[in-house]
Amino acid sequence: MTFASTTLSEFEAALASDEPTPGGGTAAAVALGQAAALTSMVAVLTLGSDRWSDGHAMAEAARTFAIEVRSRALVLADDDAAAFDDVMASFRLPKGSEDELALRRKAIRAATLHAAEVPMRTADLACGLLDHVLSMIQHGNPNAVSDAGMASLLATAAAKGALFNVQINLDSLPEDYGADLRNRLPLLLDDVRIKGRRCMDAVRDRMEAQRT
Repeated sequence: MTFASTTLSEFEAALASDEPTPGGGTAAAVALGQAAALTSMVAVLTLGSDRWSDGHAMAEAARTFAIEVRSRALVLADDDAAAFDDVMASFRLPKGSEDELALRRKAIRAATLHAAEVPMRTADLACGLLDHVLSMIQHGNPNAVSDAGMASLLATAAAKGALFNVQINLDSLPEDYGADLRNRLPLLLDDVRIKGRRCMDAVRDRMEAQRT
């Protein structure tokens, strides 16, 4: 069974349980999928009326990207849980001899590195989605600007939450592991913060314009 095939109630119950998975990384991927779904909705509402024809090209681009993100987010939700399960399994490997200890240590590090790589993919997608969310906030159907704003909040939360998981896994590894992830993490976090703030400012500006 995949998380995509579970009900919302079942997924929340799984999150609330004392089982190690699903956890925050899976929740981040699910939030990303919801952000993409809302982005797609705003794009469709924009494309559905000639009144917003100036935003049609951006809406089509946003919809196309959001469809891809929704599909990939569902896979990432499962991948994140599976990656952490692999970490837990590696800790259960035998350690009765020096050779077993060495193999166990190698397995733990490989699984932990993979557990950092998966949420980084979630964060990358969320950051990319924020560009399209911003275009829909600024140029999409203004009657759905609050929905686009919610999409930006979910995408920002997905990215930041995923990066928490990247960081915690990297912190448990030797410094020579995951050099690319270590270099990219602060840059991506800054990018997400900037894009998230731009989206929030744009929502307020668009809503203010609607009132005048």
